[in-house]
Amino acid sequence: MLRFDDRVAIITGAGHGLGRSHALMLAERGAKVVVNDLGGALDGTGASTGPAAEVADLITKNGGQAVANADDISTPEGARAVVQAAVDAYGKVDIVVNNAGILRDKSFGKMTVEEFDAVLAVHVRGSYLVSQAAYPLMKAAGYGRVVNTSSPAGLFGNFGQANYSTAKMGLVGLTKTIGIEGARNGIKANAIAPVAWTRMTEALLPAEFEAKFTPERVSALVAYLVHESCETSGEVFTVGAGRVARVFVAEGPGWKTDDVTPEAIEANWEAVMAEQPYVLTAGDSMKAML
Repeated sequence: MLRFDDRVAIITGAGHGLGRSHALMLAERGAKVVVNDLGGALDGTGASTGPAAEVADLITKNGGQAVANADDISTPEGARAVVQAAVDAYGKVDIVVNNAGILRDKSFGKMTVEEFDAVLAVHVRGSYLVSQAAYPLMKAAGYGRVVNTSSPAGLFGNFGQANYSTAKMGLVGLTKTIGIEGARNGIKANAIAPVAWTRMTEALLPAEFEAKFTPERVSALVAYLVHESCETSGEVFTVGAGRVARVFVAEGPGWKTDDVTPEAIEANWEAVMAEQPYVLTAGDSMKAML
């Protein structure tokens, strides 16, 4: 069994759904968990200490160790407070699972700036702030694991979710950069794009999905990615209903000429659109241009 004895994990948005499942699974396997949840509605309004406290209490009743935290991770002060809660209770931070998020769905033409900014504030800025607050502790220890929560909506787009899909794709870039910068200090970062039956998705998914797309089937991947045995970093994985798959950004072979014009591009558009053989890194892309 992959265990987390003596590991300390911060999990945001852990009062419900996926975050709750992550917290319970890691705690069951020996992790000390900071259960963070603002306790608001799906659109981010309101606040309550109840959801985080309920999960932390359940963990302790089951023989695990957990503390509840209801700070707002979209603010620098709130993010620092979450990390400080881990340090005060357990002395360190080994794992950060950025799961917190809100929804304010609306078609692109009708979406307000406030609705756009509010979603990015929780998903992207919150993930950045909590990870950055924990980063010095991980760097000093020479060890750390970060999992960010992307989404198929971010990877592939989705109607009515310009704010959400923008945020979720932004987390892919954040994940890859943390993975690159953290490598020399033993810090690994990966992202998941889950499909699960939660309060955030129950109105969107068919009812027959509930039994198959359980949060626990996502948490299994999260548990592996944050375990010390996992050496993978900077990757993105779709996960749901027992299926796990790597998702990667690739660049086709392209078309090149010394005399590039709009007309020449038009004439060679099929070559521009070709997918094989592809390259995977920015370095490979640059080499192909030289």
